[in-house]
Amino acid sequence: MEKIPYRLEPRAISATAPGGPVTVTTTDWKQGLPVLTGGQVTLRNLRPSDAASLFALLTTEEVTRFISPPPTTVAGFERFIEWALRQRTSGSYACFAVTLTGHDTAIGIFQVRETEPGFGTAEWGFALGSPSWGTGVFVDGAQLVQAFAFETLHVHRLEARAAVRNGRGNRALQKVGAVQEGILRKSFLRHGEYLDQVLYAILDEDWRASRDQRLETSRLSRVH
Repeated sequence: MEKIPYRLEPRAISATAPGGPVTVTTTDWKQGLPVLTGGQVTLRNLRPSDAASLFALLTTEEVTRFISPPPTTVAGFERFIEWALRQRTSGSYACFAVTLTGHDTAIGIFQVRETEPGFGTAEWGFALGSPSWGTGVFVDGAQLVQAFAFETLHVHRLEARAAVRNGRGNRALQKVGAVQEGILRKSFLRHGEYLDQVLYAILDEDWRASRDQRLETSRLSRVH
């Protein structure tokens, strides 16, 4: 996740958040990302007005420790948002603003970019303000982004990278079904030091099996 840069007719798809299944209405994502709603979060298009809150929340030392350097000014985040919208229109990248359901302030981002034409293989990443850590916000948002990646973008293989030293990031990815596949030695330059990274992947068949299991568990809990 460290290397992802900072710089139609509607149809229903199903996703599963910690509180149970939700219905997400999608549109032509290149023209505008669908609004994805889970138990705690709503993911939506980035807006220029998100720059100030993203600057405040994503430039702290604890957040930036294991990610590519974010913009250093509000204007820099505005340029990033403009870049993200252009990349979305080109069909190679999608970036969601994370908001708490019922509120509209952006508290982080989820990103998906193609690493193979047509999104056969894609990489995803995320950055959340530290007040949201350990609250379930990540898991809720991650499950929505996975549903978007596999059902809307038709990704076959969804990859992520996390620095070996990034214990929180590694645990977060494992919690949402990412499988460790190997160590990428000295593959991430941060503060003048090359760090080893863990390569994770989720395959579409793995995600669908996990989704079906969660749906069945949710169904049985409602029956009983």
